[in-house]
Amino acid sequence: MFSTAFLDLPPLAHAAGAVTLPGSKSISNRVLLLAAMSEGTTTIHDLLDSDDTRVMLIALRTLGCAVEQSGAIVKITGLGGKLPNDSAKLFLGNAGTAMRPLTAALAVVGGDFELSGVPRMHERPIGDLVDALRQLGCAIDYLGNEGYPPLKLGAPALQLDAPIKVRGDVSSQFLTALLMALPLVATKDIVIEVVGELISRPYIEITLNLLARFGVQVRRDDWERFTIPAGAKLRSPGDIHVEADASSASYFIALGALSTGANGHNGIKIQGVGADSIQGDIRFMEAAQAMGAKIESGPNWLHIQRGAWPLKAIDLDCNHIPDAAMTLAVMALYADGTTNLRNIASWRVKETDRIAAMATELRKLGATVVEGQDYIQVTPPAGMAGWKAASIHTYDDHRVAMCFSLAAFNPAQVPVRIEDPKCVAKTFPDYFEALFSVATADTRNIPVICVDGPTASGKGTLAAVLAEKLGYHFLDSGSLYRITGLAASRADIALEAANEAAIVALLQSLPIHFEGSHIWLADEDVSDAIRTEEAGMNASKVSAFPAVRAALIDLQRNFRKLPGLVADGRDMGTVIFPEAPLKVYLTASAACRAERRHKQLISKGIPATLDDLRADLEARDARDSSRTVAPLKPAQDALLLDNSDLTVEASVQTVLDWWQSKQPF
Repeated sequence: MFSTAFLDLPPLAHAAGAVTLPGSKSISNRVLLLAAMSEGTTTIHDLLDSDDTRVMLIALRTLGCAVEQSGAIVKITGLGGKLPNDSAKLFLGNAGTAMRPLTAALAVVGGDFELSGVPRMHERPIGDLVDALRQLGCAIDYLGNEGYPPLKLGAPALQLDAPIKVRGDVSSQFLTALLMALPLVATKDIVIEVVGELISRPYIEITLNLLARFGVQVRRDDWERFTIPAGAKLRSPGDIHVEADASSASYFIALGALSTGANGHNGIKIQGVGADSIQGDIRFMEAAQAMGAKIESGPNWLHIQRGAWPLKAIDLDCNHIPDAAMTLAVMALYADGTTNLRNIASWRVKETDRIAAMATELRKLGATVVEGQDYIQVTPPAGMAGWKAASIHTYDDHRVAMCFSLAAFNPAQVPVRIEDPKCVAKTFPDYFEALFSVATADTRNIPVICVDGPTASGKGTLAAVLAEKLGYHFLDSGSLYRITGLAASRADIALEAANEAAIVALLQSLPIHFEGSHIWLADEDVSDAIRTEEAGMNASKVSAFPAVRAALIDLQRNFRKLPGLVADGRDMGTVIFPEAPLKVYLTASAACRAERRHKQLISKGIPATLDDLRADLEARDARDSSRTVAPLKPAQDALLLDNSDLTVEASVQTVLDWWQSKQPF
């Protein structure tokens, strides 16, 4: 998962391949609560691992529910509606799918509970649900602003005779919360009457479907009256599988609609959800088809290809797909006219005011946008010249971050910055990794930052931290030479010019791969083995062999992958990536470098003397700078950074400032 402050997306050219989506958030949190409140043990397969499900699991454990977790499989022993812990303070983040249903369930069961969340959760209305629960006799007090969390719940004095009235035009989660909670106290028929138009009806269908799986058949009269039958009991279905998230599918359906194929593949295949999904957002398919997408479907998959181009502008009532409709607003950037998305008033009370947020960010890209209380109209930028590079503020809203990533496919080939990309963890922690697994870009557009310099200058540390802060891949080019030297020594190949061909042959068969800061040779982590002084000297020797360097050039260039690369070494800016937009030549005095290396070795229990280390470093500098092939020297356009008196943090900030000065945002 990208945890950077921002993620710069270079212009993306094509997309093709297959993606497997995470489990549905809406299904996951509903199933967790139903399993916890039911009788029996439920094994949940393919549960979404996200911020929202984590806060729900923590809450259930706090309430005394037995939870066993192994990856995407969770086993829950239900409480049968009786709580071992009837006093607790629960923090529910910004998870509406946890706050609303837990409020209802705990209010009808009774106890001493406080429910709170992040500041935005305390701005999301819950008054209509509280009013409905108070009609039942539930004891609920506001601890802050009237009508909003945080809440304090007490012991109820339940009155089940009269119908319970709840508004349906603010959030369908209020009705869902009542439907899931009331079977816990259904000693007689309990009737819920919806006041006003019920929005987001497909989410209610999910709730009714899952209640039936847990043994409760709710009677529905149109969308106005729901009856929980007397004697209803939540009973575990045993095993239950969570469908892949149909809302998350919308981004890849859109991707298939607006992108041409790549690498011999055509279109995007989505694994884990099909047209027969119980989730209402699967009907996003219909909207995408209306805009021109070509879609095929199987029992558990979708295949999407570009059809009409440009996409067709649409006028659509989006009450049935409120979350996925945000993706339509970004698809509208690629349409042939003005797209009008109506009946989306619920956007105003989501993780942020989504109508205002979408309008603001779409305008940054060059679109003309008209917004109303319950609609948004999007007219795309006027030709390629109308597109603008933009830094997208995400408002701590996962869907804003994900849908605006599609703007990186713009025809003007301008980059797009996603601020706070880690917010996608709410529902799709690996979203950007999934996007980059199918997206391609012109290699020249994938940014590279080169950090060159002499040994012990700190370039490896600087480059690794830069890569982490930017969300880029990291290439420690020196490790490749060190691995080559290590492998040759282990194979009893003397590091001499006469053995150059043998070393190249060995190199071409070496199974090298990187996992974060760890370097692997086949199944062995050689991260420490290649950091010895001997390994460093051997690396310097093999790097002087022209054939070895040539064999490693392509290998190093293959590390240039989306979204970008930070490469450290001695010839990154002069030989491997001469076109890199930022080249840094990092150095420090020989005395300073010797002292750093001395501290490093002593901390590992390796004996060393400062004088010997300084002599070795100076000898290596002379050898590296005088070799005939790719001698150590700054690139002509490199920026020089002497970090003799700088901390790592100061060096990193200097380079980040240089990088920022080159960006168009």
